[in-house]
Amino acid sequence: MRRGRNRVLGEERGDVPGWVLITLMTAGLVIVLWGLAGPALGGVFDAAIDRVMGF
Repeated sequence: MRRGRNRVLGEERGDVPGWVLITLMTAGLVIVLWGLAGPALGGVFDAAIDRVMGF
């Protein structure tokens, strides 16, 4: 009974580095995209607020 349980746990441990890598890569992409698009999105937001406040 324990052999089967250990074998399953051993297989699951191999997936953790893949999930960590995917998480880190996703965070990196978000940071890069936010850095590139952040000022443009801020300008769009400011323009929208100015139009609303103008009414």
